[in-house]
Amino acid sequence: MLRHIGAATLPPAFAASAVRLRLMDGPLDLHWQHCGMTSDFLGTFFAAGMADPSVDPNEVRHNIGYLVNEVLENAVKFRSSGDVAVGVLLHENDFMLSVTNLIETEHVARLQDILSQFEGHDPGELLIERIERNAADPESSASGLGLLTLMSDYGVRLGWSFCPCDDRAEVRIETQAVLPLA
Repeated sequence: MLRHIGAATLPPAFAASAVRLRLMDGPLDLHWQHCGMTSDFLGTFFAAGMADPSVDPNEVRHNIGYLVNEVLENAVKFRSSGDVAVGVLLHENDFMLSVTNLIETEHVARLQDILSQFEGHDPGELLIERIERNAADPESSASGLGLLTLMSDYGVRLGWSFCPCDDRAEVRIETQAVLPLA
């Protein structure tokens, strides 16, 4: 059963117009370093193409890079196997991102619970609450600080779609993000 959590949904035109990358799971394996290189590339690529003179290209490069890196690191860290697919599009003054990967079915409920906590709450308040909780308990995990920072400080709208794979004990998760650039 398909389940969607969050506020971001990408327009139908996204599928036809997006720039696509695939981080392939192969002999080199996927590591966090690949996330940094990919996010730096995409930030630089899209900042160079900004036509709006009121937008600072260095800020655009940084903001896109931070968004892509955060979402990609989560995909690589929590994926069960396989490739990570990335789709990006600059539409008007919004940078749109889609990252798709597989996770093991046994981890889905916990992840959905964490993400559902973001809905209906002020991201800034949740961010402070999680920072305080992490400071009080260094063993705490799955705090979502990176995602909360994106929503609170960068105005990113995030959404997640979960779709079970028919023949495997895995679920395909697509993270969708919309970052306003102006």
